[in-house]
Amino acid sequence: LQWSSPPEVIGRFKSQKIWFPPPQFYEMCRLLHFPSLDELHKFSSDRALEGCECWMPVLLNASDGYMQILPGDHLYPEDPDYTGEKKIIMSTDKKIEDLMKEGSVFHRIVIQNPHDFVIYVTIKAKYKHINPMMRNSTSSDCNSKL
Repeated sequence: LQWSSPPEVIGRFKSQKIWFPPPQFYEMCRLLHFPSLDELHKFSSDRALEGCECWMPVLLNASDGYMQILPGDHLYPEDPDYTGEKKIIMSTDKKIEDLMKEGSVFHRIVIQNPHDFVIYVTIKAKYKHINPMMRNSTSSDCNSKL
C-alpha cells in the first residue's frame, strides 16, 4: 500500500508502473479538483444529502479501441444492463475519431490501449457532484495534493 496524490497516481499509471481500471481513472480525475483533503471533506459534506445515482458503463468496441459509455452520453442505451446478465456490448466498424465527430453530448472514457484513457464529459453532473477534470492519462498538470 502507498498513499499518493491523484497526480502521482496518474503519473505512475502513465508510466505503466501501476494499472487501474477506467472507473478508478475517472475518480482520480475527479479528485484532481481538490488541492487538499480538507477541501475534499468540505465538498463531500456540502453535497452529502443531495443524493446519488447508480450507473454502469456500457462498452462500445470500435475498430481502433473502445469506449466506456456513461449515462447522459448520446450513445448510452435507454435500458442499460445493470446486472451483467444481458452481456450487452455494442460494436462498430467506425474509428474512435469518427465516433467523436458524431454528436456533442458526451460522457465517456475512450480507451485506445491499457495505459491511454481519455475522459470526455459535456454533461452537467447531477446531485451537485463534480465532473472529472478533462485530461488524458498522459497529462500531469495539476495542483492536487490529496
